[in-house]
Amino acid sequence: MLVDSHCHLNMLDLENYGGELSTVIETAKRAGVEYILCVGVDLETAQEVLDIAVRFDNVWASVGLHPSHKTAHEPSEKDYLALAKHPKVVAIGETGLDYYYNKENLEEMRQRFRTQIRAARKANKPLIIHTRDARDDTLQIMQQEQASEVRGVMHCFTESWEMAEKAMALGFYISFSGIVTFGNAKNVVSVAEKVPLDRLLIETDSPYLTPVPFRGKPNGPQYVRYVADRIAELKAMDFSLVASQTTANFFQLFRDAKPL
Repeated sequence: MLVDSHCHLNMLDLENYGGELSTVIETAKRAGVEYILCVGVDLETAQEVLDIAVRFDNVWASVGLHPSHKTAHEPSEKDYLALAKHPKVVAIGETGLDYYYNKENLEEMRQRFRTQIRAARKANKPLIIHTRDARDDTLQIMQQEQASEVRGVMHCFTESWEMAEKAMALGFYISFSGIVTFGNAKNVVSVAEKVPLDRLLIETDSPYLTPVPFRGKPNGPQYVRYVADRIAELKAMDFSLVASQTTANFFQLFRDAKPL
């Protein structure tokens, strides 16, 4: 059994699945992917994410505002908390800092991150954090805003082992996407080798970052098994152990998600 701990079902090109979202879910199940977390990136499409989670028993949702998203209305803590009351919402995010794609209005981005951490603490839900080229500020804000109270996951991790260690010390899990299968991802591979299996999650981040051997083609939750397979290879472990432990990790972190 596998869990895709981070994907964007509402962004998939359903033409690849005969136009049916149900086919996405069934395709994933045939690949052994029993559970999926559909992650929100803005409040404009939050209802789409929630509707998908309601439609499928094995899908849960998160609500948040991606650091790179442009919006006319900057949500307040109350906005996040209102959405977080939904019974299928298990996390706040994705949130965080991205200095790779953003060079301006960084203080507004940092404030956005702080707001979502505060909302997560009030809602008592874990955080899904996106960080890129913003190691020091991400960790500093996590510490200042006491993100360790609710814990969470550093999703699609591509940063240093030092950052991974510090995030884990705050109670966070480290999640790897299809990037870990890329031939040029030596740093990601090195970190994946070091992260203890009981602190590790796997994801597709689909429709992005399709793993080898399907790189260049559309990504979907069914391909998370290739991430698990690569982790098993790197750690010289049985695939079944990686699958079972990452599934257990998912349910330990996302407490409001209950296995069927």
